[in-house]
Amino acid sequence: MWLGVITLFPEMFDAVSSNGVFGRAVDNGIISLNRYNPRDFSTDKHRTVDDRPYGGGPGMVMMVEPLLKALEAAKKDAPENALVVLMSPQGEVFSQGKGIDCGQLEGLILICGRYEGIDERFIRGHVDVEWSIGDYVLSGGELAAMVVTDAIARHLPGTLGNQMSVIDESHLDGTLDYPHYTRPEKLGLDVVPAELLSGNHKQMSRYRRREALKRTLDRRPDLLTGRVFSQEDRKLLEECFAGCNAAKAVE
Repeated sequence: MWLGVITLFPEMFDAVSSNGVFGRAVDNGIISLNRYNPRDFSTDKHRTVDDRPYGGGPGMVMMVEPLLKALEAAKKDAPENALVVLMSPQGEVFSQGKGIDCGQLEGLILICGRYEGIDERFIRGHVDVEWSIGDYVLSGGELAAMVVTDAIARHLPGTLGNQMSVIDESHLDGTLDYPHYTRPEKLGLDVVPAELLSGNHKQMSRYRRREALKRTLDRRPDLLTGRVFSQEDRKLLEECFAGCNAAKAVE
């Protein structure tokens, strides 16, 4: 996958390109990471990329020309029809589903904003979509872009040591992940659930599904709203509700 990042701080991406899952994807040629600094396309000796906002107000606004030239350079290197994304707190919330879909793309260009924002004319004329990673504001789009790139990399074939490890992850099927346990079997009075020690794969699978639904019900019930459940999932949810009611009765 060809990945281009337009950023005033290209060195920040050394943190992800040299470490972890994303770094392994770069090393193995699964992802080609390309960085473009708008300052390199500025025309004055100060390498200016921002100016005061029309109408007044605090801060500075990123100018169209340096950004546009950086984007043109990226598009020249990128596969045809690469998706152009602006990381922005005003954008659509990035999700697991978007990460999986992006794994099908040949090329992706992420634009990292800074200062008070980017000239709206650049966004209207040259950005395909805006993405956010949550309802909060960062100092720039770089950290958000790193989150997105790591989420995408996980779903590219050959990136993970065992690609099956993404199958049961949180949000993949609209629920949170189930609890995980490892040795020792007993930790004080806390022990590994008996279902996971049974050796019965059907029983273990049912336990994990029930716990995933229970965790989602407890922590993110919004993920279950309007969802159509299978007959087995309905049974498991009934068990979850029964367990909750029993716990309240004891309290």
